[in-house]
Amino acid sequence: MLQNRLICFLFLLLVLLGWHFSGMNLAFIINEVIIRFIRDGILALALLFPILAGMGLNFAITIGAICAQIGFLLVLDWQIPGFSGLFLATGIALTFAILLGLLIGWSLNQVRGKEMIATMLLGSVGTAIYQLVFMVGFGTIITPHNPEIILSRGIGIRNLVDLAPFRNLIDQLWLIELGQIRLPLFMICIVLLFCGITGYLTRTRLGRQIRIVGEDCDKAALLGIPVNRVKLAAVVLSTVIACCGQLIFLQNIGMINVYTAHLNADIFAAAAILAGGATIRRANVTNVIVGVLLFHALFIVSPQAGQHLFGNAALGEYFRSFVAYGTIALALLINIHTEKTLNK
Repeated sequence: MLQNRLICFLFLLLVLLGWHFSGMNLAFIINEVIIRFIRDGILALALLFPILAGMGLNFAITIGAICAQIGFLLVLDWQIPGFSGLFLATGIALTFAILLGLLIGWSLNQVRGKEMIATMLLGSVGTAIYQLVFMVGFGTIITPHNPEIILSRGIGIRNLVDLAPFRNLIDQLWLIELGQIRLPLFMICIVLLFCGITGYLTRTRLGRQIRIVGEDCDKAALLGIPVNRVKLAAVVLSTVIACCGQLIFLQNIGMINVYTAHLNADIFAAAAILAGGATIRRANVTNVIVGVLLFHALFIVSPQAGQHLFGNAALGEYFRSFVAYGTIALALLINIHTEKTLNK
């Protein structure tokens, strides 16, 4: 139990030390953590079902993020603003997410035992195809309708696209200010609603089957559980949740880095859930909530702490990248060590 919580305690210590040396105002840190919890909480939640199904970290959630970006880009091209455009973008994105989730799930069923590596490759392939379509396909195969998002040569979408018609469209609902702290209650409730639904699904018949499959596929098959179908459902759920998370993320940011916005979604989500005490075999909603809060709190304080300690804020930026990848590496090492101890 102590090993499973080691990374969580380590992150808490780093956050407290970073806050001490950064000298940042506590209200500012709380506001930033709330914003990042809204932006990234659902993305981290997308990793839960594949972990429970025994497939490890699903780095292919970048494809779910890509689906969200496709929805927004198509609606911007058709010039449909406001809630109508947001709902249409959501419908398009979820349709792509379900279809591609089925394809990813089928692919992972062919490489049982090597799912984590396969998801990395699938994420890279999905990124390449997505970039090819929107860099070359728009203006050649696909006829553009909105010249403002197209490059001057008439082929390809601009690298940075403004989401002004959708920026903070739902963030301002139920916005409460408590002194210097701003609480967007509606968005916080949306994230907590996703957490509640996910927690409920883990306790349903499907959730119990996912857990049994994650424990031992052979025993699950002997119990009459359709292993491939259950894993397929876990991947589809993961892709759909990631798509919803990226929709909220982009709506909150208010712009799209068309070709790169999705690239760190998998790394940051994986680091966040692991920072909350999850392993590549076991995780729950509490791990997601705690991990997102701790991981992004460290992201906020580390540059300023680096500035005060070393006179160079860039060191804090490098430290943030190191923490993101180091968290995953450390969690994998602890998980392997724990499994060897249990096997003995």
